[in-house]
Amino acid sequence: MMRSGQTAREIYEAVKANPARARFGFGQKLAVVNVDFQQAYTRPDLFPKTAYVTDPNQIGYVNQVSALARARAMPVIWSHVAYKADAGDAGVWGTRTDTPDSLQNIKDGSDRHAFDPRCEIDAAVDLIYSKRMPSAFFETPLASYLVWHKVDTVLVTGGSTSGCVRATAVDSLSHGYRTIVAEECVADKHESYHYANLTDLQLKYADVVSVSEVIEWLEKR
Repeated sequence: MMRSGQTAREIYEAVKANPARARFGFGQKLAVVNVDFQQAYTRPDLFPKTAYVTDPNQIGYVNQVSALARARAMPVIWSHVAYKADAGDAGVWGTRTDTPDSLQNIKDGSDRHAFDPRCEIDAAVDLIYSKRMPSAFFETPLASYLVWHKVDTVLVTGGSTSGCVRATAVDSLSHGYRTIVAEECVADKHESYHYANLTDLQLKYADVVSVSEVIEWLEKR
């Protein structure tokens, strides 16, 4: 194992600056997968124990990208974490997350469970569904939805970078999709987790790009 005095952010910036790094690139049709934009994770003013913000305009960027994709008949998907009242569907994961501020034992309409009101979700067009494990693919309708819509590229946004974003990106690649992560559109609790996982995603599982690059690609379609 290599040892370094660099911070996780410095290592990420060095990897990002490497002009020789191979890329998957964009294909022909993209889907935007917005992972868990719930107030439990996006509102540190309300839920400081669980919420996180990396870029203060994260949701604004996500809304812009989603609107561009939607206008071009490209799928926009929103996942959210939800469990039944007794948390009986949380599985073994629930044995470690059944805390007073977890999303277990929630009721419909709870503030923690609700999507952040800043999210511009088109309920008539977008796919919206609940998930119970980190990946947006695991035991959800996402895989078949992407096949039906003839998608070849998946853009992952949301949180957390080290958890549900990473799990979704790995599963996206495993399903055969070109996988993109827009740097400004993902967030985590601490910059060390955030940048360490952006580095790993960049090196192995996804293209980590600026949101401006995603916007430029969409605008040209």
